[in-house]
Amino acid sequence: MTVPTRSERGQESQPRVGELRVRGLPGIPEVRAGDDLAALIAGAVAASGQPLVDGDVLVVTSKIVSKAEGRSQPGDDREAAIDAETERVVARMGHIRIAQHRSGLVMAAAGVDASNVAPGTVLLLPEDSDASARALRARLAVLLGVRVGVVVSDTFGRPWRMGQTDVAIGAAGITAIQDLRGTTDAQGNVMEATINAVADEVAAAGELVKGKTAGVPVAVVSGLGDLVTEEDGPGAAVLIRPADDDLFRYGSRDVVAARRTVRSFTEQPVDPSLVRRAVATAVTAPAPHHTTPWRFVLVESAQTRQRLLDAMLGAWVEDLRGDGFTEEQIARRTRRGDVLRGAPSLVVPFLVADGAHPYPDERRADAERSMFLVAMGAGVQSLLVGLAMEGLGSAWISSTMFCADVVREVLDVPEDWRPMGAVAVGYAAEAPKDRPPRDPDAFMVVR
Repeated sequence: MTVPTRSERGQESQPRVGELRVRGLPGIPEVRAGDDLAALIAGAVAASGQPLVDGDVLVVTSKIVSKAEGRSQPGDDREAAIDAETERVVARMGHIRIAQHRSGLVMAAAGVDASNVAPGTVLLLPEDSDASARALRARLAVLLGVRVGVVVSDTFGRPWRMGQTDVAIGAAGITAIQDLRGTTDAQGNVMEATINAVADEVAAAGELVKGKTAGVPVAVVSGLGDLVTEEDGPGAAVLIRPADDDLFRYGSRDVVAARRTVRSFTEQPVDPSLVRRAVATAVTAPAPHHTTPWRFVLVESAQTRQRLLDAMLGAWVEDLRGDGFTEEQIARRTRRGDVLRGAPSLVVPFLVADGAHPYPDERRADAERSMFLVAMGAGVQSLLVGLAMEGLGSAWISSTMFCADVVREVLDVPEDWRPMGAVAVGYAAEAPKDRPPRDPDAFMVVR
């Protein structure tokens, strides 16, 4: 198969138009644990009558790498194997799991595969695909005396697109990513976002001549010599988008669990528009009688926040002294305010029970109040989840509920607004600790 390459920028920033040749490499036998994979590939090259040359790129299916490295295991409990390989579940539908593998790759079933393996077994990804690519490259240089690039490929599905394509999960000796930002296109426009995933493109090209059922696990790509490097390079790891830069970091399953209490923040200011988007999420919460009982005061003025927290502190101290606490005990109990003072942004949620039904008896009146409190809790939880979706950390602090009059006075809100704590907002100074697992059975009663 011969196709034209895309225009690329060389050292002189001139476009290069060349020719790409991709061929399958037949003749590789069934790979078993402990096999010298490079020797098997070298034998297939010799049998093909078409020797490798400097600048060729080998695209090697990850399956045979895993087989040679002994990464197969009994498949009687595939789900347990997926659990062991999973860093986090991104999305789930029925029995289908999209999971982040321990290496950072996000893929179906964390890369655990039951195809093209012996019945009753499953195959895991190579332990370190970049290291596998480097080892193959070094061994081929010894066996064949050539300087080639190596791409270890695997099949990925893609959001918003039907079907799968091969991508690079390991690479050595090839420019895996080509950053064209700052260069100009044919019309002289400066490119601001163009970063080519070269190794992925090479992997996909190789798949066109390998196929899933043809028994050809290796392809040879010729014509990309300018992308083959002397050094092994950083590998395919550079293609993994850091989680903090991923706009789609949270999948349908873990978006709620992404909300974590953050009590220490950096000094980085918070864009108010992010908080407003989180409020838009909050007001989607359910509420009784078609009401909208949530109000959120965004304390964006540093002076107002200072006045509020000072007034609240004074009220707490007065209450605690009245309860007979010592000054040392008071100091400990008022430290909760440190979280609010240390956050770049502050949100105070209020419950406004407009539309509540008046009941003459206390039983039904209490139930009515409880309904609105449940709705308010749902609104606060939705706010916290919305903040997490914007990449912000938060901590809900109950303190405003103990000095409601002071809060209403400083924030100049109506008397019927009931403060429901305060939410500290900002960027986490350190990663939150792992949440201890909770057994849901401990919280359920089945009748």
